[in-house]
Amino acid sequence: MTRPILHTLICSTRPGRVGPAVADWAHGIAEAHGGFDARFVDLAAFGLPVFDEPEHPRLQRYTHEHTRAWSASVAEADAFLFVLPEYNFAPPGALVNALNYLVREWQYKAVGFVSYGGMSGGIRAVQVTKQLLGTLKVVPMLEAVAFTNVGQQLQAEGGLSANPANAAAAKAMLDELLRWTSALRTLRS
Repeated sequence: MTRPILHTLICSTRPGRVGPAVADWAHGIAEAHGGFDARFVDLAAFGLPVFDEPEHPRLQRYTHEHTRAWSASVAEADAFLFVLPEYNFAPPGALVNALNYLVREWQYKAVGFVSYGGMSGGIRAVQVTKQLLGTLKVVPMLEAVAFTNVGQQLQAEGGLSANPANAAAAKAMLDELLRWTSALRTLRS
């Protein structure tokens, strides 16, 4: 059986974002895990405007190329690692918008979270995102990684200085994500 496809998704699209450094770390951990065919995806690359499809996304009658590209990307994945910051106690608006673009492509997939921010480490953004995912029939993992005061963990050359506790949390999350992804495969077929 082929390994499930895992998309490590950078959920912030703003200029100057920290997301790529955190996502590079998360993607490296996912590749090293070995249970997934890990692929790196940057939400900014899709250039999604505020939701602009004329029909409800459950119909999958997309009129815009950016929607078709986003649909194909999400449909390809069996599971996701959302790498997201916390903006005003919530996820980035770009992620909320991207979730709203699609319905069926998300269904019966599992999501792990690598969040980052100040003192909270982005966990409030994760909690809000979990509420949104339930509507899309997505299973959010309890296990997660949260980088508190992420600015202090950034290296001058652009990488992230994670500690062993972050790596252990990531392994636990990926192990659980693999279990759920395997179980949900039946529902997606």
